[in-house]
Amino acid sequence: MGTPKVITLGCRLNTFESEVMREIGADAGLDDAIIINTCAVTAEAERQARQTIRRAKRDNPDARIIVTGCAAQLNADAFAAMAEVDRVLGNEEKLDPAVLAGDGAPVQVADIMTVKETAPPVISGLEGRTRAFVQIQQGCDHRCTYCIIPFARGPNRSVAIDAIIAQVRGLVDARYLEVVLTGVDICSYGADVSGTPDLAGLISQLLAAVPGLARLRLSTVDPAVVDEALIRLLAEEERLMPHLHLSLQAMDDVVLKRMKRRHARHDAFDVVARARAVRPDTVFGADLIAGFPTETEPMFENTLAAVGDLDLAYLHVFPYSPRPGTPAARMPQVDAKVRKGRAGRLRLAGEAGLKRFLESRTGTTAQVLVEKDGHGLSQHYAPVRLDFSAPIGAIVDARVTAAGDDYLIASKAA
Repeated sequence: MGTPKVITLGCRLNTFESEVMREIGADAGLDDAIIINTCAVTAEAERQARQTIRRAKRDNPDARIIVTGCAAQLNADAFAAMAEVDRVLGNEEKLDPAVLAGDGAPVQVADIMTVKETAPPVISGLEGRTRAFVQIQQGCDHRCTYCIIPFARGPNRSVAIDAIIAQVRGLVDARYLEVVLTGVDICSYGADVSGTPDLAGLISQLLAAVPGLARLRLSTVDPAVVDEALIRLLAEEERLMPHLHLSLQAMDDVVLKRMKRRHARHDAFDVVARARAVRPDTVFGADLIAGFPTETEPMFENTLAAVGDLDLAYLHVFPYSPRPGTPAARMPQVDAKVRKGRAGRLRLAGEAGLKRFLESRTGTTAQVLVEKDGHGLSQHYAPVRLDFSAPIGAIVDARVTAAGDDYLIASKAA
């Protein structure tokens, strides 16, 4: 049987779910289908989804086009109206083998806000990747004023810990040495089910149950809920990578309150300080929104200054994008050119922060997961160019000899 082509837009959770759909499609013989797994985090993401759909049909006129993901969940009728589209599936429906592989109604998108549980999808691996993403939860119970994603993903639903352990064990048996725990709001893991451990408890049990897992990495974490248990794990568990990506969004307290975020500026500094106190080499990334409604230049400068003050190395920067139906879309808007300019300034600060971090690693030994011949990823999430050959999928010790603008150069460690 053939395998469908799956085009993934957006987050790591989409990447995991795309692999689930690829395996379902392969079992069902959907070799004539192209599945496009969309993102809705910004208006630009939805524009890219439509562009991807048109290009896929133009390049493959005989293919069946199946559109799913967050943009499809939120705007099913708009995608169904596109001449190129054969089927539209919601975020729950796309993971149901009977629906994805069936020939039901062309539009199948249920009310995701009524979903109370999440079935633990299982994958055998991720095509073309040496790191595996594992979903630990779905949905989000918070209502940040700029964000549409809770309405595309539904309420927080945790995957049973036994299912997560079984999934990771299977991936380790398939020779994956690094696993990334992912979801919409992984710091809410366990909050929806009485007796379920929280994120720190999950990590502790997972590492104990799967001793063959060499590296465990977390996707985005919320600085409001990075507790002492998680900091203690960072200190004591070498297999938990010294790399945390924080969902900051802004670093001005007024803007944070208007975003309805749960952390204040000082909380971010506290998390970074506590982590580096127990594991000094911990590196941080962050999501930041530029030009949130009502953001003044001094407010923005507080966020810009924090990039250097926190020594952030990996930034995901988004110019604010109003999402219909969200409270922030009704607030006084910052001019689009100003938003774009501020995003550019943040990206430049991020590039400088990355360069500083990479230069600081010169002369150290990196543990590099080889992703393709001559290239890999360090324990700190830094891309590494190796001047020697090593097996793809292996972890090798490499001596960092130099730093480029966005990568390290390394030789085989003695």
